[in-house]
Amino acid sequence: MSHNPTLSHALRVTALRVRDDATTYRWTHQGTCNCGHLAQTLTSCDARAIHAAGLESHGDWSEHARDYCPTSGLAIDRIMAVMFEAGVTADDLVHLERLSDPRILRRLGVGALDFRSREDVARYLTAWAELADVS
Repeated sequence: MSHNPTLSHALRVTALRVRDDATTYRWTHQGTCNCGHLAQTLTSCDARAIHAAGLESHGDWSEHARDYCPTSGLAIDRIMAVMFEAGVTADDLVHLERLSDPRILRRLGVGALDFRSREDVARYLTAWAELADVS
């Protein structure tokens, strides 16, 4: 993780939205889940467009990250390209989906978080932003 003020800011903005606007968080919706919210912040696409892009190909965000192809022409790959340009990695997306990055969990002093809890998502994003600030 390297110092990245752009990513840090996006993570904080996303954490606030997830924490403060409960009507827009749903883990089972690719546009309003953990990764979908970060995609909204970084791409300025709305939740509906992100969800539709995610449904163009098989799988969830973890699978999209593993299958990413910059030349596929798929909307989800264009969304991920913007996210990658901002400093997010494929591993970050896999971890964000399940709130599982060991570095972030250590910073929070926990062994696990509930990846379907918007409060835990907000905590995770904030801790990630803090790491992006100091790395």
